[in-house]
Amino acid sequence: MTVQPNSIEARDIAFHLHSYTNARKHEANGPVVIDKGEGVYVTDTDGNRYIEAMAGLWSVAVGFGEKRLVDAAAKQMGKLPYYHTFTHKSHTPAIELAEKLVAMAPVPMSKAYFTNSGSEANDTMMKLVRYRSNALGQPQKKKFISRMRGYHGVTLASASLTGLVNNHRDFDLPIEGVLHTTCPHYWREGRDGESEEDFATRCAEDLEAMIQAEGPETIAAFIGEPVMGAGGVVVPPATYWEKIQAVLKRHDILLVADEVICGFGRTGQMFGSQTYGIEPDIMTLSKALSSSYLPISALLINEKVYGPIADRSAEIGTLGTGYTASGHPVAAAVALENLKIIEERDLVGNAREMGVHLQAGLKSLEDHPLIGEARGVGLIGAIELVTDKKAKVAMQPPGAMAAQAFAILQKNGVISRAIGDALAFCPPLIIEAGHIDTIVETTRRSLDELQASL
Repeated sequence: MTVQPNSIEARDIAFHLHSYTNARKHEANGPVVIDKGEGVYVTDTDGNRYIEAMAGLWSVAVGFGEKRLVDAAAKQMGKLPYYHTFTHKSHTPAIELAEKLVAMAPVPMSKAYFTNSGSEANDTMMKLVRYRSNALGQPQKKKFISRMRGYHGVTLASASLTGLVNNHRDFDLPIEGVLHTTCPHYWREGRDGESEEDFATRCAEDLEAMIQAEGPETIAAFIGEPVMGAGGVVVPPATYWEKIQAVLKRHDILLVADEVICGFGRTGQMFGSQTYGIEPDIMTLSKALSSSYLPISALLINEKVYGPIADRSAEIGTLGTGYTASGHPVAAAVALENLKIIEERDLVGNAREMGVHLQAGLKSLEDHPLIGEARGVGLIGAIELVTDKKAKVAMQPPGAMAAQAFAILQKNGVISRAIGDALAFCPPLIIEAGHIDTIVETTRRSLDELQASL
């Protein structure tokens, strides 16, 4: 890409530091500037149109350009553009959204607490769990167990929960008290002759061993995504969640379901916890909560979590945490309308139906010489790229192969995401069969191009 002087791309290079980007490479190549979106498509400033097969960042459930969300924002902006939720203040959108989320929860929940991103939700979760342990007179019960390749955000605390090396390198992370257990990726981590259920048993045994080594009385909570997202779309092996939960219950360890990606229909049910029989004490929500039209996230906590926190706040005189924009009225109004659309249009049902089509399409690519595994559930999936199917290895350095495939696929009109040596797909919940066919056909054609260049 040639960047013209004084162009929008040149101005971006001059003034804008990007997330998850090689800054020096960005100086040389510049950005793709997305100008508008409609349905499952986005268009850049050069007029190139793409199927957004990642729903932005796993998040635009109802598609781009949904007028009802624009109208909901404008209406609330005109009535009450901002107010806070500190010191006994509230407003109708936050109250109604809290009520709605507690009612929607797949297991009994007591309260909703609003934050502004998935990272903030998980960071705040850690604070509240530590506060609760102190309230219970268990000051030693402060450690958190996450998983290798899990993704839970990028603040100092939530990035520590994240189990990806580039989220830790040179940030001096993880912080003390955060541990990482086995990644439940059967294709990559399973041993020769080991069944899925045997692998799940080993994952649970690894967790038990970690708990025993650290001391069960020191472990406060375990956090996991029902399906791992940014770690490469890792679908749990059969019986995994059943066995993990048994270990946690045995040691009275809180279970946190990170539903930031899986929540609101992605797996073919309203929550990933329902898909896998998870019974969390805490849920963290974001992304499809508002289809990312405005920043908003939430924690749902059950009475077991809320009670001690409430008691301690009475003793201290306040719960000393909060954000200026917690439960922002415009964001809450948009989230409420977004949830209405998801329910009225049965987008969860569409995710379930179209998910079957997407998974079959990705599975059909497994005969390609460059694909080692196709995996996923509902409208989230990935293909793992290899140069040797039997050895399960790709080009060196790691990630180079997926980066090349991603670039070719984008050139051909489909935006995916390269994660390690995988390409991920997570389209809007409004996706239709014809769009999925285009995604699959374009992916095969792009892999053919890549193969010819190797």
